[in-house]
Amino acid sequence: MNLKIRLALMNFLEFAVWGAYLTSMGNYLGIAGLGSQISWFYAIQGIVSIFMPTLMGIVADKYMQPQRVLGICHLLAGAFMLCCWWMGVQAGFGQEIPSKSMFITMYTLSVAFFMPTIALANTTAFTILKNNGMDTVTDFPPIRVLGTIGFIATMWFVNCAVWEDGSFSFTLADNAHKFQYTYMQFFVSGMLSLLLFAYCFTLPECRVEKRQGKVSLAESFGLNAFKLFKTKKMALFFIFSALLGMCLQVTNGYAGPFITSFKGSADAAISSSFAANNATLLTSISQISEALCILMIPFFLKRFGIKIVMLMSMFAWVFRFGFFGIGNPGMPGVILFILSCIVYGVAFDFFNVSGGIFVDQECEPSVKASAQGLFMMMTNGVGATVGTLAAGEIVNHYCSWQDGYLQGDWPTCWFIFAGFALAVGVSFALIFRPEKK
Repeated sequence: MNLKIRLALMNFLEFAVWGAYLTSMGNYLGIAGLGSQISWFYAIQGIVSIFMPTLMGIVADKYMQPQRVLGICHLLAGAFMLCCWWMGVQAGFGQEIPSKSMFITMYTLSVAFFMPTIALANTTAFTILKNNGMDTVTDFPPIRVLGTIGFIATMWFVNCAVWEDGSFSFTLADNAHKFQYTYMQFFVSGMLSLLLFAYCFTLPECRVEKRQGKVSLAESFGLNAFKLFKTKKMALFFIFSALLGMCLQVTNGYAGPFITSFKGSADAAISSSFAANNATLLTSISQISEALCILMIPFFLKRFGIKIVMLMSMFAWVFRFGFFGIGNPGMPGVILFILSCIVYGVAFDFFNVSGGIFVDQECEPSVKASAQGLFMMMTNGVGATVGTLAAGEIVNHYCSWQDGYLQGDWPTCWFIFAGFALAVGVSFALIFRPEKK
């Protein structure tokens, strides 16, 4: 099989594992009696992202080839995720999980071994491409796009798949046994992880060159990048990265329960609408937009520069939250939901990708890799963790689970999130002043 196709399949499976539960998990957690802990389930991803990718990266650098570390991490992540599935099976469809602490523990262990695989998959692809004389700049993007397609594919599958009375089917209509409302989404994720574990050991060897000379403990853990905080420009950039990172997991955690809550509406046209009954399918538009926006970044960077592109991202978050606040699943309100999903591509990609480019341009070669790790830690680690927990407190204050739906004053929640993004954007515009190049 062509090497690029093999790496594309690896990326497809990598993100298919994540897409199976990331955006739909909130609906099941409410049914399983864990609705008030939704924010913690998403914050856990940020907490483990602070240290697990670094630890697994050290193992891949010094002791084992990265594609094998990738496979072993998926073996463990998949096994723990299947434990979550089995606990759901024991509880039964539509029933609360008896041992909630054990369920959270199994989920935490699964996520702890999954989050490092995102970086390990990139390392594996880059190394194999370089070892075979290929150009990572031109050859990797089409491979990576297959990852987003894999994420979307399992979102659609979980949205439509139904398991009832021992039979399997697909439907877009309302059904209590859809995978997006049950523990079956964890089964899909776990089985895909085990499949990727086996597939990783069929990939070519990754002969990673060991660094010459003595490496300090600080360098091993990427701590030398923290000296960038001595520079005002970089310190401000990383602080704003954390602030914007607070927005990253909010809609992943709460868009599904929010849209599904309209099934409890007294308005029959809204409660029976396509959007209210297919929240996961609707929100997959966000990932489609994300894939397309990646291709637009080079044009916008050349035309407007790094600061304007990052500001576009910040204000896109305002519209992302604001459209949710004023929309609904009926007509014409659902158009606002669709617009919210479309602007997500700008909100997510324009900061994450352009921010990575900014870090690469501004840092010395000796700390580039560590600086990228620091950027990811501030956004997906510190920022996402704090933001998700804060969002959980806000949602739990204004909303509560009633008859299986998270209902309450959702507009106020979304407007608070939008106001925060607006404040970050305005502050960034006034304070951050990079040199024009």
